[in-house]
Amino acid sequence: MSEKESISNGKHRKNPEIRTNPHRIGVYMGLFSGFAYGLYTTLALIAGNCNPLAGAAGFLAVPYVCAGLNDLFAGIWLSLYNIKKGQFKKVWENIPTFPGRMIVLGALLGGPMANGAYLAGLSMAGAYAIPVTATCSLFGALFGWIFLKQKPSKKTALGMILCVLGAIIINWTKPEESPDFTLGIICAFIAAISWGLEGVVASYGGSKIDADIAVNIRDLVSGTVVLAILVPALGAGSLLWETLSAGVPALWLMASGLAAAMSFLAWYRANAAVGCAVGMSLNVTYTFWGVLFCVIFLNQSLTGTMVAGAAVIVLGAVVVAAGQ
Repeated sequence: MSEKESISNGKHRKNPEIRTNPHRIGVYMGLFSGFAYGLYTTLALIAGNCNPLAGAAGFLAVPYVCAGLNDLFAGIWLSLYNIKKGQFKKVWENIPTFPGRMIVLGALLGGPMANGAYLAGLSMAGAYAIPVTATCSLFGALFGWIFLKQKPSKKTALGMILCVLGAIIINWTKPEESPDFTLGIICAFIAAISWGLEGVVASYGGSKIDADIAVNIRDLVSGTVVLAILVPALGAGSLLWETLSAGVPALWLMASGLAAAMSFLAWYRANAAVGCAVGMSLNVTYTFWGVLFCVIFLNQSLTGTMVAGAAVIVLGAVVVAAGQ
């Protein structure tokens, strides 16, 4: 082989490596997870505006019925996907392992705690709650530093500060039409802390177990726990059956479950590829998509503080990604 041919073949060998660079793929996965989660948010809110969910008694009943059905449907979608790939049995084989138990722990943190608090925050504070939960990237970086020794760089720290600043800007002016606004914001912060913890757990478990299997475990466990334990404990069992019987809200939640499944699959892959801090900071771009979709499809009001805060949070996510 001539030197010219050798150089030419060398270039051809490099191109696939560039296209399949794990860090680059992880960044793309993180960004896509944000888009898909913004879509999930909107679809879940549409379901919550349908009868019998609209106006149901109890400020936790509706969020947890929606959260449980959404996660269960997400788990079913992922189960069908893994059955088609001939690897569904790996779901049950991996649960007893230590990484599998870490995924189960992440499911409990991200489903019953985070997702329920997130939807409760949305029901009380509207689209304002969306960017607040983006502080999960801050908590994810903090917990990743403590538990995984993933020390953030100066740029990453700056990005985290921007995320917090954006959340403060968004909540600077309290909307008059939301009497439970403050409680909704508190729920949003609870979701952020829980997602931060899940991100750390997912970063470890997702690096040991294939993401397709890990997210399948996550959503099946989350949906089952919420519907079998929390919903009955909240006295919302009848609301659950009425929602399924009504048909329309259940169909919306099936759609939101599909969007959530795609989002979490991309997020777990991103965390495993680029680390907890970067994966979560890219994922928080859902604040932009969530607010945009809520304004377009749910006619929610758009304020200057919301726009400015969301822009600062997205900038923070970009700075974090650039700092790695």
